[in-house]
Amino acid sequence: MTEWKRTHHCGEVRKGDVDQTIILNGWVNRRRDLGQVIFVDLRDRSGLIQIVLDPEVLGSEQFALAERLRSEFVLSVQGVVKERPEGQVNEKMATGEIEIHVSKLAILAEAKTPPFQIQQASDVDEALRLKYRYLHLRSKELQDTIMLRHRTAAAVRSYLDAKGFLEIETPLLIRSTPEGARDYIVPSRVHPGEFYALPQSPQLFKQLLMISGFERYYQLARCFRDEDLRADRQPEFTQIDVEMSFVDRDEVMRIMEDMIIHVLAEVKGVKVDSPIPRLSYQEAMDRFGSDKPDTRFGMELVDLTSHLGQSEFRVFADTVAAEGVIKGINVKGAGNFTRRQIDQLSEKAVGMGAKGLMWFVLEENQVRSPIAKFLTDDELNAIRTSLAGEVGDLLLLVAGSYDLVSDVLGRLRLHLGKELDLIDEDLYNLLWVVDWPLLVYDEDANRFMAAHHPFTAPLDEDVDLLEKDPGKARAKAYDLVLNGVELGGGSIRITSRSLQERMFAALGFSMEEAYDQFGYFLEAFEYGAPPHGGIAFGLDRLIMLLANRSSIRDVIAFPKTISASDLMIEAPSKVSDRQLDELKINLRD
Repeated sequence: MTEWKRTHHCGEVRKGDVDQTIILNGWVNRRRDLGQVIFVDLRDRSGLIQIVLDPEVLGSEQFALAERLRSEFVLSVQGVVKERPEGQVNEKMATGEIEIHVSKLAILAEAKTPPFQIQQASDVDEALRLKYRYLHLRSKELQDTIMLRHRTAAAVRSYLDAKGFLEIETPLLIRSTPEGARDYIVPSRVHPGEFYALPQSPQLFKQLLMISGFERYYQLARCFRDEDLRADRQPEFTQIDVEMSFVDRDEVMRIMEDMIIHVLAEVKGVKVDSPIPRLSYQEAMDRFGSDKPDTRFGMELVDLTSHLGQSEFRVFADTVAAEGVIKGINVKGAGNFTRRQIDQLSEKAVGMGAKGLMWFVLEENQVRSPIAKFLTDDELNAIRTSLAGEVGDLLLLVAGSYDLVSDVLGRLRLHLGKELDLIDEDLYNLLWVVDWPLLVYDEDANRFMAAHHPFTAPLDEDVDLLEKDPGKARAKAYDLVLNGVELGGGSIRITSRSLQERMFAALGFSMEEAYDQFGYFLEAFEYGAPPHGGIAFGLDRLIMLLANRSSIRDVIAFPKTISASDLMIEAPSKVSDRQLDELKINLRD
C-alpha cells in the first residue's frame, strides 16, 4: 500500500504542478465514459480534480479496471499533471485548469449505489440523510461546515490560551438536581437504586475551580438536557464554557466580546467594532419585543398607551383598564399590501395569542382602517406621529398585556423583516443584553424561580428587593446576541453565604433543602471563595450562524432528530434483561 501513499490532496493541485508525477487518493464523485477515454472527478475533503483514464496510457489490463468504476468507489491513482486542452477549462473548479493523466490505478474499496447523490443530499428528505449520515458527511456542504467548526474551536482555544485560561475537563457523571431542565439520568450498577445525571452544564464545577484557585478556566464542554426540542436545540450539545476570578461584570464582558470579535475575524474575515453596544433587558423588550433582538433592521415597537389610554374605542379602553399596553410598528412602504396579505398578518397575530391586529394604511388624504371611524382625528394623528408614519406606510397595532404585546409584535417584526427582505445577511450585529430579571414567577409552582440559576448575583442596588419585591430584582447577568440569536449568557456569581441564603429564601428553599441539593458546593464557599463570574456560549449556535444554516443539526457531525432519536445507529434502543437485572431495574408496562 505504501506505493499508493498520496503525495497531494485532490483540491490542492494547481497549474504550477504541471508535468509532475503525483499520487492521489479519494472517492469517485462523477464518472463520464466517452468510449475510448473515461473521465472521473476524484474527491477528497480538499476538493475535486479531474482524472483521465486513457487505455493508451493505462494499458488494457488497468483500463479494464477503470471500466468497473462507479460512484463512491475509493481509488488511488498515479499520474502526470497536465494542462487541460484549450476550451476545456472548468472555471467552477479550483483545479479546473489541469487534469491528471493516470498511469496506475488501484481500487481500494468498491461501493454500492448510494441511496442519494452525495452532492445533491440537501434536496433529500432529512430522515434519509440522517439514516445515512456518513454518506451525507461526504458532501462538500457538510464537510465545509465541519471544517469551519474546527477552525472556530481552534480560534477560541488560541485566544483563551493567550489570555491565560486553562482548559480543564469536568465530570460527565454527576449528581441530579431538580432545578432547570430535566436531567438525563444514568443508573449505577455498583450502587443499586441510585443514579448519576449527565450534566446540563459544568456550572458548579467551574465555580469550584475558581474556589480551587485556577482563576481562569475554559472548556468546550458536552452538555445534556432532556427537554422538548426545536431547530436550535439538541439533547446533547457543546458549549464554550468560561469562568474567571477577581473580575467584575464589565471585565468578563470585555474579554468575551474580544474573543467573539477575534473568532469572527479569524474564521469569516469579518471586522466588528468594539465596544459592542449594550441594551438593558427592559429596553430590549420595550423596543424590539424580544430579549434577543435582531438589530440588523429597524421597525421598532412604539408604546401608544399614553396617547390612546383615554380613547372611547372599547378595545383600547378595556386594555388600559386591565393595566395592559397598546403598541405598534411601522411597516414602511407596505401600504400597498392587499387585503389578503393584511388578513394573513392578522391570522398570524391571532395564532400568536393576540385578540386581533389593528391596521392603518396611510394614504394621501386619509387613513384607511376598519377602526378609523371609532377614533378621533387627534388619536389618528397621535398614531401616525408616534410611529413616524408617512404616505404609503402600513401601521400595525396590538393591545393586551405587556408580555403578550411584546411577543406578538416582536415576532411579527421578525416575520416582516424576512418577508420584505429588510435583513442584510452579510451583517454580523452583536449586542449585549444586561440587567436581566434575577427571578421569574412560576404560576404552576406558585413561587419564584431563578431566571438563570440560584448562584447568580443581584445588582448591588437591588439586594434588598430579595425580601421586599423579588420580582423587581435585577441580576448581574449578561447575554451576548448575534443577529437575533442568543449566543450565550452568564453572570457574576454569589460568593457571600448570607446573600446566598437570602437568595434561597426568595426561591422558597429552606436551608435544609438547599444543603440537601448543594451541600458540597456551599461548604466549599466557607473555605475562601474569590469574586468570580463567567459565561457559556453555544458553540453549535455560533457555527450555525457562521455557516448560515437554519438548524444546529446541520453543524453537528452526528445529530439527533427533533424527537431525540439517532436514525443511523437506531438509538435509543431497548437493553437486554440481563443488563436490567444487573442494574436492579424493573420496567413498567
